[in-house]
Amino acid sequence: MAVGWKPLLPLIAVSALFIYEEWVSSPSCKRVPSPNLHGHEPNQDHPDDLKVMMVANLLLLGSEAGYFNLLFRDYYLSRFFTNSFRTLKPDMLLVLGDISARGYKLPNSKYISVIHQFQRVLGPFLRLPLHVVLGDRDIGECDKLSADLVSWVSGRFPGLDSAGCGAFEIGNVSFVSLNAVALLCGNNELRFSVEKVVESESMDFQMGSELEGMDENGRVRKKVYEFGWRENAMSSGSGPVLLLHFPLNQTLAAANYDRSRSSSILDGRGRVGTGPYNLLHKLPPNATEYIFQALKPRIVFSAHTQEFHDHFHPDGTREVTVPAMTWNARDDPGFVVAIFRRNKGEVSVSYCSLARESHALIAYVTLLILLVSMMVFPSTPNLRCLTQS
Repeated sequence: MAVGWKPLLPLIAVSALFIYEEWVSSPSCKRVPSPNLHGHEPNQDHPDDLKVMMVANLLLLGSEAGYFNLLFRDYYLSRFFTNSFRTLKPDMLLVLGDISARGYKLPNSKYISVIHQFQRVLGPFLRLPLHVVLGDRDIGECDKLSADLVSWVSGRFPGLDSAGCGAFEIGNVSFVSLNAVALLCGNNELRFSVEKVVESESMDFQMGSELEGMDENGRVRKKVYEFGWRENAMSSGSGPVLLLHFPLNQTLAAANYDRSRSSSILDGRGRVGTGPYNLLHKLPPNATEYIFQALKPRIVFSAHTQEFHDHFHPDGTREVTVPAMTWNARDDPGFVVAIFRRNKGEVSVSYCSLARESHALIAYVTLLILLVSMMVFPSTPNLRCLTQS
């Protein structure tokens, strides 16, 4: 009897592996409550809502990836994207920086392999609108920041200007992405270029808010534009959705509502080398104040820390920090899904967790042990019969 089912072992193993891979690569999402909604968040999404999947810190190695990364981590990262696309059905994908693990150190010839790897792991997401924010691992630290490298990398992704910034609108939702690395720098060309983007978007949104306030003859009641620093008459939260790699400074917001999911493991980026800036690095207070004053963002999405955070700044602006989505960074990766309501109401945020790498490795080792045991032990009864005779 033992010999009868022995030929079925490969089929049983393949079937079990297929079922397990489907289960382990599917996200588990839970909506994060917002105190501003007071429990009145919609239970169902409307077809006209904009659903955006946000990921960060992919830390791809390109041509420098070893067999373990290529055959295991990158394989599952691709599965994460594929299953997330199928189950969540997002309208857009945003990547908030650090696509590359060592891009700032690579020559262009090797950087291309990272971009090709990025396109492979995205899979079905290549059919959706895509926007990429540049991170410190993508372009380097401030004192070695090269305008040529930033321009070259920006040209490989849609919607970015030569300074690594972008502005776009989709589904009546306006987005502005800034090169946060350049905002750390002193008086250099890249920082000035980023500030020009901020000023330009500030003027556009102020004009839009003023056009909403016309008199009965169709004339704008107030129209004053001056270059340089100025007071912004827009109210907090009336500006665009702001996308950054580095989080904004939170020194003054320590007592405000905060929700986070973190891991007890140390800096996982040590697996692929340390980055230019440590995981606690944030934009300085003066840059944070400048952004709040000029843009009055509706909501802010940032990354870099590898962990999920959800908190409110003193003016009521919500900032969500997107966790790392790779086992190269942490044992328990994840991402964020944001739903922008058609009536421009509160943004719904869901935290999506993915399988732990340690659990997947344990499962594979267990399956291997079971297979070996099933192949070896069926012959044991025959040995016993020989012994008894």
